[in-house]
Amino acid sequence: MFSLIRTTSDNSDFKNLVALLDENLKVVDGDEHAFYDQFNKIDAIKHVVVLYWDGIAAGCGAFKEFNPTTVEIKRMFTLDAYRGKGIASKIVCELEKWAGELQYQEAILETGKKQTAAVALYQKLHYQPIPNYGQYEHVENSVCMKKKL
Repeated sequence: MFSLIRTTSDNSDFKNLVALLDENLKVVDGDEHAFYDQFNKIDAIKHVVVLYWDGIAAGCGAFKEFNPTTVEIKRMFTLDAYRGKGIASKIVCELEKWAGELQYQEAILETGKKQTAAVALYQKLHYQPIPNYGQYEHVENSVCMKKKL
């Protein structure tokens, strides 16, 4: 059984999951990790979701305001042992619901081309490719996507 909580980046389970995410990304991103890492700080994130599976913090995600009508989905991660159970989808849907409650109209995100499972997840959830934005504008490995909420 699973449960979701809405919290902030002060949540210790979120911090632990993000530490594991960063370790994973060091391997996946290789030499490009330092570039991405500078944009993934978690201090003062007000909108965090942690999913618990039988009481274990199995996955997380967050959003930050990008502009007054748009949020950026950040720090998505699911523990290896819990992948394939729909956890990431549940987290994204809760983040979208929360953003909608706060009157945001769309969500954007960035992921890496090497993160094929993440790209497939976002496509399944109806995110559409967009031109790379902001700091990712000229980054060949980045895939940026958007969805109307």
